[in-house]
Amino acid sequence: MGGWAIAVHGGAGVDPNLPLQRQEDAKMLLTRCLDLGIHALRSNCSAIDVVELVVRELETDPLFNSGRGSALTEEGTVEMEASIMDGPKRRCGAVSGLTTVKNPISLARLVMDKSPHSYLAFSGAEKFAREQGVELECNDYFVTEENVGMLELAREANSIWLDYRVPNEKCSASVETPLQMNGLPISVYAPETVGCVVVDSEGRCAAATSTGGLMNKKIGRIGDSPLIGSGTYACGVCGVSCTGEGEAIIRGTLAREVAAVMEYKGLGLQEAVNYVIEERLDEGKAGLIAVSSNGEVVCGFNTTGMFRGCATEDGFMEVGIWK
Repeated sequence: MGGWAIAVHGGAGVDPNLPLQRQEDAKMLLTRCLDLGIHALRSNCSAIDVVELVVRELETDPLFNSGRGSALTEEGTVEMEASIMDGPKRRCGAVSGLTTVKNPISLARLVMDKSPHSYLAFSGAEKFAREQGVELECNDYFVTEENVGMLELAREANSIWLDYRVPNEKCSASVETPLQMNGLPISVYAPETVGCVVVDSEGRCAAATSTGGLMNKKIGRIGDSPLIGSGTYACGVCGVSCTGEGEAIIRGTLAREVAAVMEYKGLGLQEAVNYVIEERLDEGKAGLIAVSSNGEVVCGFNTTGMFRGCATEDGFMEVGIWK
């Protein structure tokens, strides 16, 4: 065993003109979340408990696109989704279409632990949340003034906006871009899904991912984040959380692919992440964080940047945005 390791992310595809203050705010949040996870790991918490703990913290802070601060649908509401997976027995839980659950990742954990199912969505997930007594909020709690402004810009542009975090004065409804999603044009690219992967001191891997989705998305759209094997995967060899162009991640079953090439091609974690980013995204843009059961930690992306941080038991710690 190589000791514990942890990584967190706040999304791939960062706008190169992101203001310095926004960059510093993001680094501070990532550092706080890493410190939270490190403390838990030093206290011998299990990997699955740590990924839930860290993602809850990310969901509570409105800086990134999950929980409070989630991207808005075409109707100005939020529909949140999340998934969690425990590597040793590949147990998993996922939720979609949440509108009142304060911490979607914890409801995903309850689906895994307290239901006979792996995935609940929309009214069924909300009903399960009430039955389990989780903390609920009205939909307005999740809506920020900044996101309302960005939704208006997206509506004016008649476009799905993946980068809803660029300050309003830097945005234009007439932005032209060659980027596409499933063959349709999209605006400036920079989603900000959140995630965490952990391997604990026992070599157990876990992964968790949470998001509000795309700005101005259609009601009922489901991305990669709640899909086991696409946005999230954990098994005996590794744990992976993805972020980026959801449709491309789904097509490539990106998270599972990292584990697959480790299992079937015998690649190490770094080689596996490089291979998947280079060979399995086609023309898509994405990033991922991964840990191995040997205590390795790797971040990979093919975008301008990715909000990310990682730490290991031997004292290594790094927080970054750009390549």
